[in-house]
Amino acid sequence: MNKRRFLQTTTALAALAAFGTAQAQTAIKFQLDWRFEGPAALFLLPAAKGYFRDAGLNVTIDSGNGSGGTVTRVASGTYDMGFADMAALMEFHANNPDAPNKPVAVMMVYNNTPAAVLALKKSGITKPADLSGRKLGAPVFDAGRKAFPIFEKANNVSNVTWTSMDPPLRETMLVRGDIDAITGFSFTSLLNLEARGVKPQDVVVMPYADHGVKLYGNAIIASPKLIQENPEAIRAFLKAFAKGAKEVMANPAAGIETVKARDGIINVALETRRLQLAINSVVASPDARREGFGQVNPGRLALMASQVSDAFGTKTRINPNAVWNGSMLPAAADLNVLPAAR
Repeated sequence: MNKRRFLQTTTALAALAAFGTAQAQTAIKFQLDWRFEGPAALFLLPAAKGYFRDAGLNVTIDSGNGSGGTVTRVASGTYDMGFADMAALMEFHANNPDAPNKPVAVMMVYNNTPAAVLALKKSGITKPADLSGRKLGAPVFDAGRKAFPIFEKANNVSNVTWTSMDPPLRETMLVRGDIDAITGFSFTSLLNLEARGVKPQDVVVMPYADHGVKLYGNAIIASPKLIQENPEAIRAFLKAFAKGAKEVMANPAAGIETVKARDGIINVALETRRLQLAINSVVASPDARREGFGQVNPGRLALMASQVSDAFGTKTRINPNAVWNGSMLPAAADLNVLPAAR
C-alpha cells in the first residue's frame, strides 16, 4: 500500500470510528431548575469541557422555570434528568401516587435548602421571633413559603399574614415597604435586593438551615424509565458532573464563563458572587461535609418527608424510600469534590 493510499485509509477509519462513537453516545435531555445563573455552572462546565461526551453521553442542558416544572417535565418524559428541589419532588410523589413515571433523586447537590427569610434592618426584624404578627410576601409556589410552617414551628413564630406576587416583584415590594419580610433562596434574593439599591449590611438573612430547619435542597433527579433501562448512563453522568463540580468550586470564575456562553447578557461579577454564595451556603455546607457530597442521611431524609407531608398538606404521606436512589452514585474518591473548609 502506497503512502497516499495508507493515509486515505487511516483517515477513513478514524472518521468511521468517530461516527461509531457518536452513534454509541446516549442522549440525555437535562433541565435545570431555573435560568442560566451562577449555580448553573456546576452543570454547564462539565458539558463545555466535554466530560459528559467523554463518558459516552450526549447531554443537552436547558434552563427551567422552577423546580415544580422540572419535576413535572421529567415525569412526563420530556426530559430524562433534571435539577430540582427535594421538597418539590416529594410533593409530586405524594400528590400523584398513581403517576406511572415519578422521578427519583439520584444525587444530592444542595445539602441544605437555600430557603431563607429576608428582611430590612429598618423594619426592626432581627430574629425569627420578630416575624410574629408581620406581613410576609412570596410567590405562592416559592419553596421557602411552602416550607414556612416548618420554620414557623421550629422558631415559635405566629400570626403571620401572606401577600402573593410574581417573582420579579418580591424584592421590590420589600424595598417599598409593602411587606415586612420575604422568603426566597438566600443567594438569589440578597443579590436582587442589592440590585435595587439595598446595601448588604442593611439586610437581615435568616437561612432555614441555621434556624432549626434541616431540609435538603436541590438534587439531580432521573426518570424511572432511565434508571431501569440504562443505570450506567446515570452513573456516567453523575461521575462526569462531580468532576466538573469540583473544578467549579475550585475556580468559580472559570465556571461563570460557561454560563456567559449560554447567556451573553449576564452580569459576570454578580453571577460569580451568586455562585460563590451557593457553594458556601448549600453545596459545601457543614452538613454536606458531615454526610458527604452527593449523599443523604436516611434519618434526616425521613424527617424531611414527614415535615413536608405536614407542611404541604399532601394527599398521601411521603415515602422517603420512594424518592431517593443512591445506588448509582460514583465511588467515594469521585465524590471527594468539596473545597477545603475555611
